[in-house]
Amino acid sequence: MKTLITLLTLFTATCFAGDISGNWKGTAEGQNGPMERTFTFKVDGKKVTGETVSSIAGKSTLEDGMVDGDNVSFNINVKIQDNEMKLSYKGKVAGDKILFKVELPGGGQNLEWNVTRVK
Repeated sequence: MKTLITLLTLFTATCFAGDISGNWKGTAEGQNGPMERTFTFKVDGKKVTGETVSSIAGKSTLEDGMVDGDNVSFNINVKIQDNEMKLSYKGKVAGDKILFKVELPGGGQNLEWNVTRVK
């Protein structure tokens, strides 16, 4: 019986690990210092939609968003200094925190966003 309760607890925790619906705020260290970005996530099953806003790139809509357990991924299109680029976010959810890794176009450079749920 104890094993069954343990398994049910782990299963329940896994099912809700990807519940990232709501507002989040994050920071990353860029070439010119720290950057801030807000995220609004909406989850429907494994599909993630929403938007993100930064002072550098403005508002972007999430595309191809997926959540699978504690893994979350999506793409955004941004325009910085007349250059348009697609950024792919891949993150790991840990309670009210997400660590996103973003590979920058041109290869070799990555950004890490430390994101926290806004309560």
